[in-house]
Amino acid sequence: MMSTSEIRNSVISAFNSGKSSQDPYQHWFIENVLPVEIAKKVCSLPILAPVLDVNAGTREANNSSRRYFDQETISKYETANDIAQAFHSREVVDAVEDVFGADLSETRIRLEFAQDRDGFWLQPHTDIGVKRFTMLLYLSDEPGHEKLGTDIYKDAETHIKASPFLPNSALIFVPASNTWHGFEKRSFSGVRKSLIINYVTKDWRAVEQLPFPDEYVK
Repeated sequence: MMSTSEIRNSVISAFNSGKSSQDPYQHWFIENVLPVEIAKKVCSLPILAPVLDVNAGTREANNSSRRYFDQETISKYETANDIAQAFHSREVVDAVEDVFGADLSETRIRLEFAQDRDGFWLQPHTDIGVKRFTMLLYLSDEPGHEKLGTDIYKDAETHIKASPFLPNSALIFVPASNTWHGFEKRSFSGVRKSLIINYVTKDWRAVEQLPFPDEYVK
């Protein structure tokens, strides 16, 4: 049985071996984030993919159907709990601050299990505000999904590139006024699965989304 410490150590190792890019803002791409067994278990969690309203180009348009590693989910699925505990741990929090320069004081962990269907798109946005750290962990391994990485922009109108979408890899950045990203609409089969990992400030209001709503990571 995989332990939280093994997940924690795998995540920290991936952080330390990540590749950094400055174009058009500083971001990192990391691989082999979770132990292989855990990555497969997350991807196969029996959580139904919702039918999405894809017209708005925002995740907020589908707030009622979004799924999180909240208190209910981590109590139901051991894998979800182990991942939440790992990212809540002091060791991972310290690594995030040391490697990426994020300030995680008075923040809480938030993990969204995103399942996107054909027609999904996201308009360019920055994540600035109550998010201190953003990590987009890619999970699905269906044909064609390697082309479904997050799109990176210089500004709201200027597309630069798309991140690779490799199973158990992740795009990371520290939200700032220039961290423009989104998802250009393109056709794909199956369900695009990812885990959106954020550390959010005390001003985050939707505490029902959080696995440990009463606990700051530091």
